[in-house]
Amino acid sequence: MLTLDTIVAPVTPPGEGGVAIVRLSGPQAFTYLKKSFRSKTKRKEFESHRLYYGQLFNADEVRLDEVLAVVMRSPRSYTGEDVVEVHCHGGIQLVRSVLDLFLSAGARMATPGEFTQRAFLNGRLDLSQAEAVVDVIKARSERSGQVALDQLEGQLSRKIYRYSDQLKSALALLEAHIDFPDDEVGSLDLTSLVEPIHAQVDEMVALASSFDVGRVLREGVSILILGRPNVGKSSLMNALLGESRAIVTDVAGTTRDTLEEPLVLAGFPVRLIDAAGVRETDDPVEKEGVRRASSKARSADLILLVVDGSTPLSAEDRLAIGQCQVDKTIVVVNKSDQPQCIDHGQLAEFSHKVPVSAKQITGLDSLCTVIAERLGQDSLSAAGEGFVVTEKRHKDALLRAIASLNAFFEGVRVSAPYECLAMDLREGLNSLGLITGETTPDEILDQIFSRFCIGK
Repeated sequence: MLTLDTIVAPVTPPGEGGVAIVRLSGPQAFTYLKKSFRSKTKRKEFESHRLYYGQLFNADEVRLDEVLAVVMRSPRSYTGEDVVEVHCHGGIQLVRSVLDLFLSAGARMATPGEFTQRAFLNGRLDLSQAEAVVDVIKARSERSGQVALDQLEGQLSRKIYRYSDQLKSALALLEAHIDFPDDEVGSLDLTSLVEPIHAQVDEMVALASSFDVGRVLREGVSILILGRPNVGKSSLMNALLGESRAIVTDVAGTTRDTLEEPLVLAGFPVRLIDAAGVRETDDPVEKEGVRRASSKARSADLILLVVDGSTPLSAEDRLAIGQCQVDKTIVVVNKSDQPQCIDHGQLAEFSHKVPVSAKQITGLDSLCTVIAERLGQDSLSAAGEGFVVTEKRHKDALLRAIASLNAFFEGVRVSAPYECLAMDLREGLNSLGLITGETTPDEILDQIFSRFCIGK
């Protein structure tokens, strides 16, 4: 990629801080630095990948700040171009002054994701690695961060390139027999082509199936705590969070709106939602809270239905039960530290019923284990050192490739013309190329990089 302009943007988030970083990338990056930077070492030329201490001056020779400057020469830089990073003090106005200095020298303000886009266009990253940059930044749990880092380091790319190489080899053999008669290239044993591709498709199916876990790791899940008033929902939320976030009183209807808090459970990023108690009420504010609880019950990924184990189920309990989808509900039998009066037969439709005492902080480990199982912890553990797909775009591309290869297998079975078999292999290759960026349309590229922040 040949770029004629040099771009600049702050790498660090806006606001006050100890240090801020301003990055330049492009053919004039070093020129702009030399015009404004006075090194304490008096060096005339910058060595690549060295940090220099000095002062930054504007066009009027007014000193802006004491800074550290690092130079990274092409192609050994993030973008593959000449790159400069200026580390200055993190004042809002100071960063603005440093930006203005380079903008007035001729640099252009970078668009969101433009540094990474240049890295992709210059071959420093493929598209799946570029997408992982955002996921590393936005990871909300250690496990999701590790998966994103694996993708950034090329774990997904290596799989896709291995699949593609196998298809390219098969396609080359087919095309040789299309272009030349058998007496020149020998007869073609289709079985020798099909068997390794069959094994490859099995891998691709497993990889596409891993998206169910990958999506949860990347996007997180919403878990709603639902039940009648005064059953211990807010106490359960506080117990899971390990801090007092929800107001707890003996007055029914204390919680009138939804309260959401982030949490990490078994490696999964979670939004824990405490909702108003479900009951019939004439209070307009509480009625709105109940309506919101019902709405959250429909959209939540998982519901913790809280019931009081020390009392029989009431009409209000049954009203709350009516809001739950059985397949995404875990029954939490609260107040397990008290004599139990609840009839478990009335909850037989639910496969998971976990006794806890939110007040005494007991039973939470068992509850977290059940939650982890429902979120796919077994699949995550089975993956071990393997890889999970976190982008729906990648899953869809894999499924399209699998469909093309299944068409190829069917073509072989019915002795379809080699031209038709070659077409199926090409379509499979094109689908895989969507993941790495080899065949991705420009409008999709623009959409992907628009998700990035300024400076990345």
